[in-house]
Amino acid sequence: MYRIKDKKVLNPTVVQMQIEAPRVAAKARPGQFIILRVDEEGERIPLTVAGTSPDEGTVKIIFQVVGSTTEKLAHKESGDSIADFVGPLGTPTHLAGLQRVCIVGGGVGCAIALPIAEALHGMGAHVTSIIGFRSRDLLILEDEFRAASNTLRIMTDDGSYGERGNVTLPLQEMLGAGERFDMIITIGPLVMMKFVTLTAKPFGVPVTVSMNPIMIDGTGMCGGCRLTLHRDGQRVIKFACVDGPDFNGYEVDFDEAMARGRMYTSFERHKHEETCNLFQVERRI
Repeated sequence: MYRIKDKKVLNPTVVQMQIEAPRVAAKARPGQFIILRVDEEGERIPLTVAGTSPDEGTVKIIFQVVGSTTEKLAHKESGDSIADFVGPLGTPTHLAGLQRVCIVGGGVGCAIALPIAEALHGMGAHVTSIIGFRSRDLLILEDEFRAASNTLRIMTDDGSYGERGNVTLPLQEMLGAGERFDMIITIGPLVMMKFVTLTAKPFGVPVTVSMNPIMIDGTGMCGGCRLTLHRDGQRVIKFACVDGPDFNGYEVDFDEAMARGRMYTSFERHKHEETCNLFQVERRI
């Protein structure tokens, strides 16, 4: 069992936890992920490592409540335990040699982007961060990004905080004004990463995207997390769990990835509602 050392609600749908997992904390690097089960009857879900404290033996996870398992996890409190916490899995984000980097995060994807920004900042790189949310009440990790960035641009769809618009607007502005980056690293909704890639393409800036497709075992055996890449005129199949989760944004078939990601949306919504109703009944009892 893995004890929850600390829990913090970041916004109405996003929760941060510190999990006691010393072996994972000692080895995890930015970009890697874990797979957990809330209880012995639960499903396996992947969550990206949002930070580690090796001295304390803890791993930070940040998740959005969207389905049955994240709803159950969100009801856990400090001092409670979860059944399984396996990792680190996946390949760490390649950071060596990068001097000027633009980090583009959207929504809960900012939790994945933050440790990358922090690592680059710690290496002495010049970090420009652009983070976007639908509205001010969904904003997370502002102070942490300010500390890890030379420049920070905050975007909200409704203009309730920062600048109004999506994350591609300041990226287009900076690239058009002659700003140059060794790499753009973007993490968030698939449609956001697709358009960040399209925005960067005319300027020839390399783009790394972090993919989070349907995943079951995390070892490449199930094939559920397969992605189609288009490389040198060839269709190439890769697995996000072992070949990623980072990929060259110019190679990813985003339209196929988005179609596959919608396959279980209605089922996930139904199971989430069932779980919510169950907790409501338990509270009444």
